[in-house]
Amino acid sequence: MSTSILNPVTLGMTGLEVSRVAFGTWQLGGEWGQFDEDEGIAAIRRARELGVNLFDTAQGYGFGASERLLGRALRDDFDNRRDEVVVATKGGLRMTEEGLVRDASRAWLRSGVKDSLRALGIDHIDIYQVHWPDPKVSFSETATALQELVDEGKIRHVGVSNFDAAQIAELARTRPVETVQPPYHLFRRDIEAELLPYAREHDIGVLVYGPLAHGLLSGAMHTNTSFAEDDWRSGSPAFTGNAFNRNLEVVDRLKRFAAEELGCSVAQLAVAWTLANPAVNVAIVGARHPNHIEDSLAAAELSLSEADLEQIERIMAGSVAIGGPSPEAMPSAEE
Repeated sequence: MSTSILNPVTLGMTGLEVSRVAFGTWQLGGEWGQFDEDEGIAAIRRARELGVNLFDTAQGYGFGASERLLGRALRDDFDNRRDEVVVATKGGLRMTEEGLVRDASRAWLRSGVKDSLRALGIDHIDIYQVHWPDPKVSFSETATALQELVDEGKIRHVGVSNFDAAQIAELARTRPVETVQPPYHLFRRDIEAELLPYAREHDIGVLVYGPLAHGLLSGAMHTNTSFAEDDWRSGSPAFTGNAFNRNLEVVDRLKRFAAEELGCSVAQLAVAWTLANPAVNVAIVGARHPNHIEDSLAAAELSLSEADLEQIERIMAGSVAIGGPSPEAMPSAEE
């Protein structure tokens, strides 16, 4: 078992020293279709062997399924080297008969932390993140509940996911926000305008998710790519129609540039591009197979020059931006 940390970076005001590439487990919760659990566990363990020490999950990824799998995969670390592994999870989503809803109330967050600790098989969570802002619950209630959990030793650091700068500022009036986890990739760059500058100014650790655009930047997709019905991408406009085809052409150009000029894969280029932004501390990548994570981790060693970044900008000029409320088909804040 490796004890080295892959290109360590200090995660904002948390003071935590973490690998620049984190292993994300959304794909192991069931929302991406069926997968082999043994291979998923092997991918997590391979990431750990290669120096990853930050693992990101969420209660909402299969409501315990992803957290339980992560707990199984890292059981030895959790039992014998707990202080060498940083576990980040999220709460604040609740499944109802009508579907998924946002719930950042004190009661639900406390219940969620209890369930996450049980699913992971650990006695504290290193970074606990509110998964989505909840317009029906005051930020002061949410922040107060999180501080209580810190005081009780159940969580160590407080973060948010999918919040904008104004929402972070509002929550921080009651309790500092230490990390933020937004979507960020070559086709989705809206956080560059306000969120990333705000995070830098306030020493908030930034962990970006989806650097491979949920597979679009993997280099493995083509115009005939289809998805299983239980894979959320099957209903996403980002993976159908003219926009999908145009972006695939852009990916092909990026792939040629990566291979001919940088000697790397397009996936490595995509992850390295997110890490080239000085406001980004960590890129979260997921994998279902050990060999997939090895490719992404190599991006932490890839340094892009100004000329490289300028050429990437030229290639991206023909792309279609990906936006929308979320890739998870989350209800909007108004619902």
